[in-house]
Amino acid sequence: MPAVSLLPLFGSPAGPGALGGPLGGGPLGGPGGRKAPGPSGAFRLTEKFVLLLVFSAFITLCFGAIFFLPDSPKLLSGVFFHSSSNLQQQPPPPPPAHGEHQRPPQPPGAGSSSSGYGAGAAAAVAEEAAENLAKIREDHERALREAKETLQKLPDEIRRDIHQDKAKFLLQDKLGRREAGAAGLPDLPFRKPVGAVGGEPTDPAIRKKREKIKEMMKHAWDNYKHYAWGLNELKPISKQGHSSNLFGNIQGATIVDALDTLYIMEMKDEFKEAKEWVEKNLDFNVNAEVSVFEVNIRFVGGLLSAYYLSGEEVFRKKAVELGEKLLPAFNTPTGIPWALLNIKSGIGRNWPWASGGSSILAEFGTLHLEFMHLSHLSGNPVFAEKVMNIRKVLKRLDKPEGLYPNYLNPSSGQWGQHHVSIGGLGDSFYEYLLKAWLMSDKTDEEGMQMYYDAVQSIETHLLRKSSTGLMYIAEWKGGLLEHKMGHLTCFAGGMFVLGADGAPADKTGRHIELGAEIARTCHESYDRTSMKLGPEAFRFDGGVEAIATRQNEKYYILRPEVIETYMYMWRFTHDPKYRQWGWEAVEALEKYCRVDGGYSGVRDVYSNRQTHDDVQQSFFLSETLKYLYLLFSEDDLLPFEHWVFNTEAHPLPVLKKEEEEKRKSQ
Repeated sequence: MPAVSLLPLFGSPAGPGALGGPLGGGPLGGPGGRKAPGPSGAFRLTEKFVLLLVFSAFITLCFGAIFFLPDSPKLLSGVFFHSSSNLQQQPPPPPPAHGEHQRPPQPPGAGSSSSGYGAGAAAAVAEEAAENLAKIREDHERALREAKETLQKLPDEIRRDIHQDKAKFLLQDKLGRREAGAAGLPDLPFRKPVGAVGGEPTDPAIRKKREKIKEMMKHAWDNYKHYAWGLNELKPISKQGHSSNLFGNIQGATIVDALDTLYIMEMKDEFKEAKEWVEKNLDFNVNAEVSVFEVNIRFVGGLLSAYYLSGEEVFRKKAVELGEKLLPAFNTPTGIPWALLNIKSGIGRNWPWASGGSSILAEFGTLHLEFMHLSHLSGNPVFAEKVMNIRKVLKRLDKPEGLYPNYLNPSSGQWGQHHVSIGGLGDSFYEYLLKAWLMSDKTDEEGMQMYYDAVQSIETHLLRKSSTGLMYIAEWKGGLLEHKMGHLTCFAGGMFVLGADGAPADKTGRHIELGAEIARTCHESYDRTSMKLGPEAFRFDGGVEAIATRQNEKYYILRPEVIETYMYMWRFTHDPKYRQWGWEAVEALEKYCRVDGGYSGVRDVYSNRQTHDDVQQSFFLSETLKYLYLLFSEDDLLPFEHWVFNTEAHPLPVLKKEEEEKRKSQ
């Protein structure tokens, strides 16, 4: 009850000596206060002492219950100190989220009294008090259950649980996982990377071509800096910034994507200004929904690569901070992450067009390289655990004909529509199986086995040859083949040759052959256009081969996959035709895509009339120009025995098994 109702037992509350004694200036109602008459006159001194003791015990009991019961602060504030002014000053409810219906407005005065604390408000207080008491009861019962379970455990189990909890606490304390994120990373000695900057090409003609590619990079970078600095991408025709909803409110995609290209091209001033922007302006504390896949391969991958090349600590901190913000995407029943995540609220969802609310194979399957490195750099195993769990889910599923469908439901853990593609929706999943094995210094035997089994199924069910002998990889839809190959699928030529050395002994030559055949087919898709640039997709039916037949497949958006395959084929064979084909692409880019404000994609590669799409994609600087530069460089620049490229062409070092074992033992 309110304390004021007890005051008449001792005296009037009006004077400072209402309680008498030292507080009132005299003994219990002496000078400074008036005695309060009881029903039969004044209380005796002994009665006053008894009442005071009872009252003190009551207050002690109340306050002890309030402060020591679970959630007592909420009870204290919600029940005892709830006032009408509090109710009136509560902020209005937030606007409804997308797709929700807003309640109709109430008439003025509805649900309130003239005093501001009417029946409705009193009912609300009573309801809130009941909820608080129910919560206390629930917490109390849960604590009793946990105590009972603990008492039933063996002593060894209890000690093990204590040690595990202690280890988790010490790890969190060590990492300093506060709101700032990644504030307390473990000390890692930076070792100068092998092949971060290679030697000059010995052939003067090749050296001149490489210098031209560097000039292209400078043209793209300078115009981005001039017209769109700090924004995600550049509109080179409009000469202004371009933002994609893939990144939400995160800005600077071109800067982060280009960091490692600037570094290996020894564009030191540009790298320095990019690093300063990252340090001062790259901010992940935004209320925005992002593509987990795109943010991972471009931002996390770009920051990791920049750290490994330069040793600048800011890149490691930013990479781990962003990685931590992506972790809530894995909060699904199976651990298969959502495609989209609000990085402030942690709420995820999938693309509305995806089959049955499914996650996409190429998206959740293209996190492995970056997350393994996040664990390596942070000392926190949670990143590696998340991506290894994806493997477990995939391993226990039946694969139709040994193939991996593009859609997997993160709630049920079952495949969606049986659509298989080595291009869009599936491509980089297969790439990351192989590269996970290579990046582990060939210790990830599970990844290796999954990759070579998948290649066997691809060769059996998807690989076909046209009537003129062009090899292509078709798409599989519920057992039926669609004889179409996307530009994205052209990466597979490089993948096949990269994995040739680890293939079973009788398959090495076959994998090199597959790489060469895919490279030839993709070159034909370029050569059969007016601009000598490849379409988004090309077909092998209706009497056509390696030609786009639909208008919505005739565009080119500065994609890198064909040049990527040329680069890998050159490194493994040193056949000069791959440099020749690469130079043809350079000449076409200069003729049709270069504009005063940078580089733009084109809408129809079969037309003699240029129609630009007015976007300089960030991956043009990260991938297309980097692969061209590597194609005309010596093999000592980012050598494959020391580096693995993520699917955005960000080089990540091979985690040497000796170093990993030494680090884990420390």
